[in-house]
This record gives sequence, structure tokens and C-alpha cells, in this order.
Amino acid sequence: MKIYSEKQKTIADRIDNENTLSNWKDWKWQIKNTIRDIPTFERLSGITFPEDKREKLENTLEKFPMAVTPYYLSLIEIEDYENDPIFMQSCPSEHEITITRDEMSDPLSEDLDSPVPGITHRYPDRVLFMISNICAMYCRHCTRKRRVGDCEYIPDKAEISKGIDYINNNSRVRDVLLSGGDPLMLDNDYLEYILSELSDIRHVEIIRLGSRMPVVLPYRIDYDLVEMIKQYHPVWLNTHFNHPREITGSSTEALRKLADGGIPLGNQSVLLAGVNDCPRIMKSLFQKLLINRVRPYYLYQCDLSEGLSHFRTPIGKGIEIIESLRGHTSGLAVPTYVVDAPGGGGKIPLMPNYLMSWSSNKVVLRNYEGVICTYKEPDTYEPLFCDRKCDDCNLQLKLDNASEIKSIGIERLLCDYDDTISLYPEDNERMGRRDDADEE
Repeated sequence: MKIYSEKQKTIADRIDNENTLSNWKDWKWQIKNTIRDIPTFERLSGITFPEDKREKLENTLEKFPMAVTPYYLSLIEIEDYENDPIFMQSCPSEHEITITRDEMSDPLSEDLDSPVPGITHRYPDRVLFMISNICAMYCRHCTRKRRVGDCEYIPDKAEISKGIDYINNNSRVRDVLLSGGDPLMLDNDYLEYILSELSDIRHVEIIRLGSRMPVVLPYRIDYDLVEMIKQYHPVWLNTHFNHPREITGSSTEALRKLADGGIPLGNQSVLLAGVNDCPRIMKSLFQKLLINRVRPYYLYQCDLSEGLSHFRTPIGKGIEIIESLRGHTSGLAVPTYVVDAPGGGGKIPLMPNYLMSWSSNKVVLRNYEGVICTYKEPDTYEPLFCDRKCDDCNLQLKLDNASEIKSIGIERLLCDYDDTISLYPEDNERMGRRDDADEE
């Protein structure tokens, strides 16, 4: 039996279609009736903006488009809409057109790390594959505002094939993250084509889907979709709940279908000022996610994308939230707090410091209560010299296709097989002076 809220009935009645309520749970109907302008937003939500505010919102839409599903719109509590977390994530703000000097169109340098269209290859063994520029909803805090909404399209097979060929020709790639836009905006047949092609590549071990559909359009998650995805396991899905109010009966049903289909679920929240920058809110969110078999994976510091300054919090607020979780709730409910480093540095974890001090035979630790203790280091540890020749190693690794590997970054400084003792930035002035002296 289909049960609808009064808000859903009201919104359906205000949409100019016949028998709209009977179509409410049809995800394609929801997409067809996506709210893209301020007058429609006001008419369907029942919110009336003051004239000066309406003008400012219209100005914002000239730079950053809007898209809100009727479902997500129905979650707004209009009595206090300006403080409503659903409203703040979906409705444009005049603050978005205030772009500070620190903000960038592509803060993560995804385009610079793109060897072929659609692919971002930053980490050695995994790639980001953007297979759609379309989302069911344009989140106001989106880090890819430069792409999403500015050019609404889904790459054709010729474009997708270039990405698949790149992955096929790079044997180190074992993990492919499908994102965009939202990959679940593709119809089942096209998405299956991509999953099938990737599954046929021997060195691709797992495929991940990054989708906010369980949050903003849970009706997209139907049994046909789940049955199709199941054929290509191991497939993981990371979604994007930011507030407990987003966990509704419909989203719970979507998550149940995915979990019952054997699809491991993770969640990536973004820390947003005025939305969820509260330890109580975050603890409630993460605990409710666990009830729905969703593992809190990342808590992101809001990126330095254009127009997001009003959403950003100090990093200290994120550390405070992690402190309120570790030891106070299940470790399963504690995500990794990260900054996705500007310039393409990747995800850098930021966690409270539980290691207080150490010596040659003891380390001093503290727990969530402030209890300080020591951990005795072993007296006779004999480190195994590692020359990275895994085939000749005495440890019984028994790994498939063991081979010599090469370390990079900080790992290179720790390994035994390389004589490197320091790493320097490319434009280090002191090293530049040394080079100049050598040339003389």
C-alpha cells in the first residue's frame, strides 16, 4: 500500500499533471517534474520569498543552476525554512555568488589529473570515472559546480569507451569509482553496459558507485536496478546523507533493497555550517545509518569550491565532532574525517591526537575520557629488511601474482630498498640555489 505525507499530496496537487499522486513513486516522473526555477519552488513548496530575496536567488541561478526533486522538496519544514537543513542543501542562496579569493572552480584539480575525458587518475590503483553530468538534485554544496548543471549531458558510448580503454590499458587500476553527476541517472541498460565492460577487465577487482539517489530520489532504487547490479559483484555503493531528517521511510526502503542485494553501503557526509555542524546531529545520523546497514565512511571538510564559503566550518569543528564519537558510540559509527586537499593532494585524514608522546621503549596514549596510559614496546624486535622483492620474501605472503613493487611518497622514506632520505617540493628555492651552483 502506498502511503503519502500531506506535503507530498499537496505538492502533487500543485503539479500541473493529471493523477500526479499515483505517479509519485515513479522516479522518471520525479525527474520530469524537477523544480528548476524560483516561481515553481515557491508554488510547490508553499514558501513565498520577500521580493528582494527572490531577486537575489534569481541572480544566483544565473551562475549556479537549481534542480530539486518533488520528493526532496516535500521534506522541507516551511515553518522555519531558513534554518531547515533540507532547504539549505537544495534552495539557492545569495551567498553562493560571493566568491572569495581562496575558492576555485576545480579545487581538487580533477581536470588536471584527467588523462582522457571522464577519467581522473590520482591514486596509483584506482580511478574516478565520471559517466554523467546530471544529478537528480543539484546540491548547493557540490564540489563540482563547474560541471554539474552547466552542461547537462550523459557521455555517449564513444566517450565512455575512451575511459574503458584507459582502464583496460592500465593494469595497476584495480578499483573504479563511477560518479559524475550521478551514475544512477543512467537507465539500467546503459549502466549495465558500463558495469559489464568494466567487469570484463581482469585487473579491475571492485567497482564503486557514488550516488545520492537514496537521499534525494529513493524511488530510483527498485528491484530491477538491484537485480542488475547484483550480476556484477563486487559492487559497492557510497551515498551521501548529511542530516538525520534525510533518513525517511522511503530512503530506508531504498537502503534495505540495496543491502539485501548484497551491495555493501558506505556514506560520505560533508560538514556544513548551519546544517550538521553539531555533535548531537552527527552522532544521531551515523547511528541511524548503521541501523540501515550503511557504514559511515568519510566526513568531508567542505571543499574550496566557488560559492561555498558560507558552508565551511573551521577544521576544529570536525575534530570536535570526532571527539564526540570515538568512545562515545560504536567504532562502526565513526567515519574518517578528511580534507580533500586543494591542488589534487587527495584525501588527508584529520583525527584527534591520541598518541601523546613516546620513547624508545614506551608510547603514551590517551583515551576518549582523558585517561592516560602507556603501552610497552617490544624489547627485542628484529625488523625484517625489505628490498621490495616480494617473490623472494621469507614471509609467507602467498599473494597471487606477487611481484616487485615500487614505493612512492612517504612510504618511500620508510622502506629499506631505497636510499632516499628526503622529499622536496618541485619549486623548493633552496634546491634551486643548489642547482644554480652546480651549473656554475
